[in-house]
Amino acid sequence: MQGFTAHPAMRVAGTMTVPGDKSISHRALMLSGIAEGVSEISGFLASEDCLATLGAMRALGVHIEQPGETRVVIHGVGMRGLHGAARPLDMGNAGTAMRLFTGLLCAQEFDSLLIGDESLMKRPMERVATPLREMGAEVRTRNGTPPVEISGSRRLRGIDYRMPIASAQVKSAILLASLYAAEPTTITAPAVSRDHSERMLKSCGVRLVAAGLRITLHPPQRLHSQKLKVPGDFSSAAFFIVAGLLAAPPQGLLIRNVGLNPTRTGLLEILQRMGGQIEILNLRESGAEPVADLRISASALHGIAVPKDLVSLAIDELPVLFIAAACAQGETVVTGAEELRVKESDRIAAMSAGLAALGVAHTALPDGMRIDGRETGSAFTGGTIDSCGDHRIAMSFAIASLRAAGVIDIRDVANVATSFPGFLPLAQSVGLGLQESAA
Repeated sequence: MQGFTAHPAMRVAGTMTVPGDKSISHRALMLSGIAEGVSEISGFLASEDCLATLGAMRALGVHIEQPGETRVVIHGVGMRGLHGAARPLDMGNAGTAMRLFTGLLCAQEFDSLLIGDESLMKRPMERVATPLREMGAEVRTRNGTPPVEISGSRRLRGIDYRMPIASAQVKSAILLASLYAAEPTTITAPAVSRDHSERMLKSCGVRLVAAGLRITLHPPQRLHSQKLKVPGDFSSAAFFIVAGLLAAPPQGLLIRNVGLNPTRTGLLEILQRMGGQIEILNLRESGAEPVADLRISASALHGIAVPKDLVSLAIDELPVLFIAAACAQGETVVTGAEELRVKESDRIAAMSAGLAALGVAHTALPDGMRIDGRETGSAFTGGTIDSCGDHRIAMSFAIASLRAAGVIDIRDVANVATSFPGFLPLAQSVGLGLQESAA
């Protein structure tokens, strides 16, 4: 089993660039595939998750060239140009891909079957299937989890749907299906969630009308092709933002070309409220997305009660926030994060077990965590961590090595490649004492 051995390190420094945004890469492949004309995407994230989406689009009849690892050229087949795949579409570990493909494929003229790896086959899919059925789709799950069976040739209708939870994946699946509906579809969310789909749909010529948490999509006749530069993934940058706050010198750690979509950057505000010194430089636009460079300096952090309205904007970054909280003075409390229970692992349980193994005083809550931090000295002992095959758990505890008294052995890290190819050499390049092991 692949593992990481993380030796204590005193500081991180230098200039770095993180890989392209995973959420945007998924959506760019799908929308470009059903657009008319040729789309070019640079900065594409060639991770296992995104390559699963690329492979699925090819299996559905879209010609995709990859002249470079981070560049793809997509020859769109139009909204009605997809054809049935010869075999089940394997999403690997990509929950985003499975949920978004469910929305896209329920409107096609052919049947589809979506499968994934052992972890993905345990994740909930009814939250997507339920609103799609309201639209007239025929979607079947197995006790609420994959495989997902989709029957084609169903006429979809527009609906007015109130989402029970704020989920960009559910919202995006409905939006993809509503491209093919007979009437407009309106979605009302209980809180803000990622809006990459809305931004990209608009850039493809789709009419969307937004009013607060309510958006309405008017079905188009066609989608326009696009030329897109994918910014660096904020969720990947998050690990190094926390690393910089724990151990960067006065001149700081510089992370270039980070996507700063306001529906993604809850972690920035949380860390700044905790006393984090994060400087936003050269703010600019890249396509429909805001991008900037970030300079992070070592900071004396203090615990806070994280506002619930920021939790949904930082849901994927909460594991590494727990690491920062362990290194802050006083108590940090996160609630309203029950979504962590149904990610690639039960991230509350996995982080709680890891924090306990490293001697951090904390309490796992049904919907979050209460952590008693230590701002000075070593916040963590050495120890062994079971990442539960979850890439974000593994990378979070790698960052903990910056404030550890001993070696941290992290087990089951193969899935780091699903979201962050090249994490190990990049971490080493800025000073982390991280090595691959056969743990």
